[in-house]
Amino acid sequence: MKRSQIAKKYKWDLSAFAKDEEDFLLRTENLKKYIPIFASYEGKLSDDKLLLELLDKTSEYSKEASLLLNYASRKVDEDLSNSKANENFSRLVKIDSDISIALSYLTPEVCKFSTSKLKQLQNNKQFFAHKLFFKDILRQKQHILPKEQEKLISGMGEFLGGFSSDFDNFVDADMKLNDVLDSKGKKHKFTHSLYGLYLRSNDRTLRENAFKEENGAFGRYINFIANNYLSDVKADCYFAKVRGYKSALSRAIFEEEASEQVYDTLIKNVHKNLPLLYKFFAKKKKLLGLDKMYIYDQYAQVGKRGNKKYTYDEAIELVKQATKPLGRQYTSLIQKAKDEHWVDVMPNDGKAGGAYESSAYGAHPVVLTNFTGDFNSVSTLAHELGHAMHSYFSERTQIFEEAEYVLFVAEVASTVNELLLKMSQLKSSKTRLDRLCILDGIFMDVKSTIFRQTMFAEFEEWVHSEYEHSVPLSKDKLNKKYYELNKLYFGKGVALCKETQFEWARVPHFYRSFYVYKYATGLISALNIVSRILSGQEGAVEKYLNFLSAGCTKDPISLLQDAGCDLTKQETFDDVFKFLNKLLEEYE
Repeated sequence: MKRSQIAKKYKWDLSAFAKDEEDFLLRTENLKKYIPIFASYEGKLSDDKLLLELLDKTSEYSKEASLLLNYASRKVDEDLSNSKANENFSRLVKIDSDISIALSYLTPEVCKFSTSKLKQLQNNKQFFAHKLFFKDILRQKQHILPKEQEKLISGMGEFLGGFSSDFDNFVDADMKLNDVLDSKGKKHKFTHSLYGLYLRSNDRTLRENAFKEENGAFGRYINFIANNYLSDVKADCYFAKVRGYKSALSRAIFEEEASEQVYDTLIKNVHKNLPLLYKFFAKKKKLLGLDKMYIYDQYAQVGKRGNKKYTYDEAIELVKQATKPLGRQYTSLIQKAKDEHWVDVMPNDGKAGGAYESSAYGAHPVVLTNFTGDFNSVSTLAHELGHAMHSYFSERTQIFEEAEYVLFVAEVASTVNELLLKMSQLKSSKTRLDRLCILDGIFMDVKSTIFRQTMFAEFEEWVHSEYEHSVPLSKDKLNKKYYELNKLYFGKGVALCKETQFEWARVPHFYRSFYVYKYATGLISALNIVSRILSGQEGAVEKYLNFLSAGCTKDPISLLQDAGCDLTKQETFDDVFKFLNKLLEEYE
């Protein structure tokens, strides 16, 4: 449908970010005043009073810019072909780039302070709101460049950060997909938002044709997409190298205060437990009555339950029911999200694909989904509302400077919500077949989130490492490596299609390098947390809600430890895979 045909109750309310376009343009123009203000402090930061003034003004600017960036970005995503919305977004990005250049002296100047001076400022009550700024300076001092070089790098952000938006705009606005046929020869309109729905169809021909058309379409444009992605990889590696990191991966982990040990432990444990995945596919093949299982069969429903349709209202009620163990305040916030129009629900022509949550301090979070009424849509809604709850609790508990949680913990709250939804459905299931369908859904989540995202992580680590070691890369090498990883992860029991080699090209998270493995650690953490909540362990709910409210007041590994989940311990991974083996036994 056209966006104008969508009912108002299914559209998000962006007025918390900006009242309307006129308000947005006026406030955006007003941001320019900060450029000369920020420039005027250069060379004066040895004066504590002036330093505090500047840091307070940067927070003031950042709050306002975040609200306006959210408004502009969300308006673009309503219709990616809307030229005016894209122009408004570009206008704001240009101002933000100019601000970065004007402020490029800040970190290098402060970095020249002695360690004792930095620690003194960190503990100074007058600088309370900025203590994390000084903590980060102390951590990253060795990676901060001289003032002139930081200024050059700040100016490069505008034109070296557009590969992701180029990809999104091309895929959602310009890529053309062909209709697909089912087993009876009937044509079905095909869009990216319908891909998952068709993959879960009981019509095997429709599944096959949808898989081949979706991934084949990316294969038709593989020259552009491969070059665009490799340009993004080169930028990652360049910035890591000039800042003195041993690799782009090391930089990504260090900047989040995460752990390379946890990353390596994840890869090791997933490889060790691949036979679990092979067994699951073998059992599912029997359930589906297939002589040979292809990669496009993995999402097929094992019973009729998967064909049930839900309204948006019913989906909200299911999420509220599932999250009851987290308390009345939590479920009331789910209702608030519906009543106050936090969610842009339905797909429309030109709308951004997929789903996400976004927030800005001082406004309620917003969620984009492309709700098609199947249970997967309900699960996606639960996932994104988990992100929204995390943002809401953090932003209303912490000061602005400490409210934004890092990416490493970003997928915990979302997967806790999804797991609670599935476990709630399992508890209320009335028949053996019903229970089987739910278990299949849970295990498919495990496959998609722990195993598949780890496979993605291996792919992007390989790409970055090859470039860092001066190995020439091409679309053919990318396709071949991705195909080989699929052979490893799916095993001999699942046959691949030639279009499988192009699937990497449709993964938008590759443009946020080293994000995907956090889905895997997120679900492992969520399994740990949910098991303790549902078993009634004393203090488990309180610890989890405290985690949601903690923002970035501690490093992410410590925050999870406070929530009862220690990813530095092998036994945490062992316990999760033991649970999954028990799940497979019940499935069998």
